[in-house]
Amino acid sequence: MIFRNILPLWTILSFILASAVTHAQTSAELVQSALTSEDRQAGDADDDARRMPLEVLAFAGIEEGMTILEMEAGGGYYSEILSRAVGPNGRVIRQNPPAIFSFFSEDAEARLANNRLPNVSSTLVNFDDLEADDNSIDMVTWILGPHELWFAPGGENLGDPENTFAEIARVLKPGGVFLAIDHNAASDSSTDIGGSLHRIYEGHIADLAAGVGLDLLRSSNLHSNENDPLDVGVFDPSIQGRTDKFVLLYQK
Repeated sequence: MIFRNILPLWTILSFILASAVTHAQTSAELVQSALTSEDRQAGDADDDARRMPLEVLAFAGIEEGMTILEMEAGGGYYSEILSRAVGPNGRVIRQNPPAIFSFFSEDAEARLANNRLPNVSSTLVNFDDLEADDNSIDMVTWILGPHELWFAPGGENLGDPENTFAEIARVLKPGGVFLAIDHNAASDSSTDIGGSLHRIYEGHIADLAAGVGLDLLRSSNLHSNENDPLDVGVFDPSIQGRTDKFVLLYQK
C-alpha cells in the first residue's frame, strides 16, 4: 500500500521529456504571442516574412523576465516584439546613437507614446558608452547594425569598435548572450565598407567578440542568400531586402 502513489519510471521519464519539450518551445511561443498581439503597430506584420523575428528570437533563446539591451533600436520594430516577449517582469533598454536618431525618431517616439510599452526605456548614447550597469543584462541584441561602427555621418564617429565590444561584455551578466545580425561582406573586404556599402564581414565581428572574451554559442543560416554578390550596397534595388546576413549568438 505504501507504494501505491509511486509513479512508474517510464511515467516519470515521460514527464521529464514533456517538460523539456515545453521548455524548448517557450521562446517561440513567447514571440508568436507578441507577433499576434492585437495592440501591435499597424504595418509591422508586413515585415515579418522578411525579418523572421520568430525564428531569430527563438534561435537567440529569449525568455520571459529577461532584461534586454537593444542596440541601435531604430524605429522600434523589434523593440515592440522584445517588450511583449519578455513580459511585464522583463525590461528592454533601447539604445540609439544621437547622430543618427533623427532618421527614425518620429517612428520611435510614436511607438512609445501613451506608455504603450511600459517595460521599455530609451537611451541616446554612442555604441561605446552604453547606459547599463555592469553584469546587468541577460541579452544584448544588435540587429543589422554592427557595420555602423565604421559609419561616420557628418564626420561623427558612432563608437570605437574595440571599446564598443568591451562595453557589450561589461553589461552582460555571466552567461548572458549577444545576438549579432548584419549584412555580410566578402571575406577579403576591409571594415571601411561598413560606412559605404553598410556591410561587414562576419569574421571582423568574430574577432572583436573574441577580443573581449565572448564565445560563439551558435550560428544560423536563417538569413543566408548565396545569390548576394556581397559587393554592392544594401540599398541597391538589386539586393535590398534580400542581402546575405550572418546570424551569430555569443555568450559571456
